[in-house]
Amino acid sequence: MVMTFVITVLIVLLIIMLWAMFTNNSLIAKRNRVRQCRSGICVAIKQRNDMIPNLISTVKAYMVHENETLTRIAELRSQSMSDSERQQIDEGNEISSLLSRLNVAVENYPALKADGQFMELQRSIIDMECELQAIRRTYNAAVTDYNNCIEMFPSSIFASWRNFQEEELIEIPPENMRDINVAQMFEK
Repeated sequence: MVMTFVITVLIVLLIIMLWAMFTNNSLIAKRNRVRQCRSGICVAIKQRNDMIPNLISTVKAYMVHENETLTRIAELRSQSMSDSERQQIDEGNEISSLLSRLNVAVENYPALKADGQFMELQRSIIDMECELQAIRRTYNAAVTDYNNCIEMFPSSIFASWRNFQEEELIEIPPENMRDINVAQMFEK
């Protein structure tokens, strides 16, 4: 009887230890996936920021009246080099919004649209924007998975004991979600 009780207690302790080890490893893997995705966003933003000077040089020759947009893109690009990852992501969202406006404005310049160098840069920027959107979605999925794991019972017990912190989703500010008024972009 005593031996059965000891074996039962040992089995229960073994199960609890295995659960704790599995939960800890799972939380660490999910947290590292979030960090990897966040870093991926920063890498993609850096790559895009390296392409922007070429785009700006090409477009400046054709588009004098778009100087304000181009200047803001350049300012954000230079700011994002020294900011935190969260600020880089927020500024990256604003650059994405500005680049889409710039692309719409370019439609009024047939000579620029026909320029091979510009077309290649434009394709590269569009590809980069698509990649950034995919990475942002992957990041948000990883954050949701991680946050669910640290908030749901029973892993929430272990997560709070080990001080795992919730991560923030990337959210697009409302001003970047409104419709673009193309006619207004061509007004002087």
